[in-house]
This record gives sequence, C-alpha cells and structure tokens, in this order.
Amino acid sequence: MPTGTLFLIPVPLAENSSAKSFTPYLVDTINHINEYIVENSKTARRFLKEAGLKTPQNELIVHDYGKHNRDSDIKEFFAGLLDGKDVGLMSEAGCPGVADPGSEIVAYAHKRGIKVVPLVGPSSILLALMASGFNGQSFTFHGYLPIDKVQRADKIKELEAQAERHSQTQIFIETPFRNNPMLEEILRSCKPETRLCIACDLTSEEELVQTKSIKEWKTKVPELHKRPAIFLIFKS
Repeated sequence: MPTGTLFLIPVPLAENSSAKSFTPYLVDTINHINEYIVENSKTARRFLKEAGLKTPQNELIVHDYGKHNRDSDIKEFFAGLLDGKDVGLMSEAGCPGVADPGSEIVAYAHKRGIKVVPLVGPSSILLALMASGFNGQSFTFHGYLPIDKVQRADKIKELEAQAERHSQTQIFIETPFRNNPMLEEILRSCKPETRLCIACDLTSEEELVQTKSIKEWKTKVPELHKRPAIFLIFKS
C-alpha cells in the first residue's frame, strides 16, 4: 500500500494576520485531510478554524509534539501516513521545520520514504531578510545566541566579524522577554558603522522593520520587550 503525503502547513506569525497567510491551495489542503501533527494543539485548531476548515473539530486526529511531549516516540505519529492517509504538520507559528522541532518529523518521513510537500506561507526569517536590505545571496541563521552575558558578547562580535569578512548577513533571534538585553548587548559590542536590522511583530499591525547603523540606533533605542523580533547584522 502506498504511503500518504506529509503536508507542511505554515501558521500565521501574529494575531489578526491570517488573511496575509492563506492561499487557496492551503485551504483546499486542510479540507482534504483530517489528521495533523502539531506543536501546539490550541494554536493549530484556532488556525484551522480561521483558515476555513469545514471538517468538525471533533473529527480531527491531532498528535501533539509540543515541548511536554517531545520525549514521546514520533513513530506513533506515522500510523496514518504509513496506512496511506495524508497528514498535515504545523508549527506554533510560521513554517514547520524552520527553527522548529518539526524538522525531526520531516526527517523521519524521509527515512520512511513518505512524500513531503511544503506549502507556501510566512517565514519570519525570510521576511526579515527580504526587508533588511542586506545580502540575500549569502546569509546564515544562528537561532538563539548564548544566554551568558560574556559568551553572548563574544558571539555577537564573532558574527560581526563574519559579516564583514564574508559580506554575509548574520541572522539570530532571542526569546521576546530577553529582547531588550540582547539589543543592549548588540549596541555595546558592535562597531558604530555596522548595520543592524530589527524586524519586530512581523505581519501584525504593530510591525516594525528598520535598518540603521549601530551609531544611529543608539540615538533612539526601541522598546522590544515581549515583542517577537529578529536581529540581522551586516557589514560590507
């Protein structure tokens, strides 16, 4: 029996931004399948409703691979796929598998010879890069930097050096409640002429995307506490 297809379904990045994220194909896909592997069951069900799901929610099969279930055997999620059913994979926000533990699900699907189909949708990393004005042909995403202050400062200086040496955009993130200390460290560690792009609250009504030199940012430091943000450094 042929296996099913694993569809990678992007989720909106911000509240009230669903209309910016949907495509007709996405809507058709969620109404074709009734089984999902998700990072956050509550978020996933809300998104499906907003996207125009016609299947009653109580008829859905939802497997949770969130942080509290991360130690469970992911093989349990694949019974439907191996039985020929199509299944959707959803992150808590953005694209599954990108800066997201869903990559483990995708990797296992490939090992079992299951077809994987990524759907078009918002990626905060690419949206930030697009809007930064930095090098979009050579870039590196580093995820989270060290929490330790000394290690974090050293890492920021290392990324600045890489940006200058390779003319390469350096991209990284921080948990929203630690954004302000991160920004303070960037402004303290980087050279005045280095350029920094801050992309914050992407796709929301409060969206902020600005690129300035470190010297310019120091004249007016934005408040980023508890606001989802991405930082990009470039120096040509």
